Amino acid sequence: MTPSRRPTIREVALEAGVSVATVSKVLNNRYGVAEATAERVRAVVDDLGYESSLVARSLRTQQTNVIGVLVADLEPFSAEVLKGVADVVRGTGYELVAYAAASRVGEHIGWERRHLSRLGGTLIDGAVMVTPTVTDISTSVPIVAVDPHAGHPGLPVVDADNLNGGHLAAEHLLDLGHRRIAMLTGRADLMSAQLREQGFRAALGEAGIPAADQLFVPGDYDPDVAEKNAYELLTRPDRPTAIFAANDATALATLEVARRLGIDLPGALSVIGFDNIPDGAMCTPGLTTVEQPIREMGRRAAKLLLDRLTAEPGTEEAPAEHIRLDTRLVVRGTTAHV
Repeated sequence: MTPSRRPTIREVALEAGVSVATVSKVLNNRYGVAEATAERVRAVVDDLGYESSLVARSLRTQQTNVIGVLVADLEPFSAEVLKGVADVVRGTGYELVAYAAASRVGEHIGWERRHLSRLGGTLIDGAVMVTPTVTDISTSVPIVAVDPHAGHPGLPVVDADNLNGGHLAAEHLLDLGHRRIAMLTGRADLMSAQLREQGFRAALGEAGIPAADQLFVPGDYDPDVAEKNAYELLTRPDRPTAIFAANDATALATLEVARRLGIDLPGALSVIGFDNIPDGAMCTPGLTTVEQPIREMGRRAAKLLLDRLTAEPGTEEAPAEHIRLDTRLVVRGTTAHV
């Protein structure tokens, strides 16, 4: 089946019995067209399903009324951020486009620059960047970063209190009587992962529990990496009685390894994650986790961006904000007393 061709502005003009210039005036809400004529043109536009090109619109008006959400990949965290941005954008007159870098080999660092230069000014008016690797970006459109690798004083940032979150995870396991506790760490290049580990180690130290370095193994926020290293932890003769995984995706991978090995959950092993993604609540038993309000992070980022996009011309730009949201413990069925 041949895809239907998009109608052109000339076809709209021909159907409405007016000039192309008149159609353009109506589409751009310009003066000089009788209301009866404008209504006829709008009726034809609706009937034919005509949509003007975003690029053409941006060349005429210097704006597209489109906000972009730029992510390295569409995974549970970025999907929740996207939902939060959508919550705020809905009903504002702006449209929303999600752009996944789908990074090729060697493109892990600096993908933001490439895609912002491709989209900024012609396809989007501003962007929310999710876990960007760099923030020292010069661009013609305003941007807000969610959970960047490292903050930057010139860029608005929204993140969660990862340090306290790691502390909460350790405190919970310690309160349950666990003393041999392992951690599947996050991505070494992400500030959030570093802070979760710092908070976790600090709580162990405060309880007088020496952090055994051999029990801190990479999880990289990657289920495949976590599966391999969780297996090594759980097949040790002195295996840990509890594991803190730096995100829920790697916690869920750890649970699967424990099931394959026939380890009783949570009787013989407690597991706690970080994020509180929907999959964690739906598994059996439900995953105990540290919640960072991911969807709210998306909402707050969208509000910061819209404030900049809708500011009156000539208004002095607001200083870059750093919004840090609280984390909290969510206890479910994967943790228990020793």
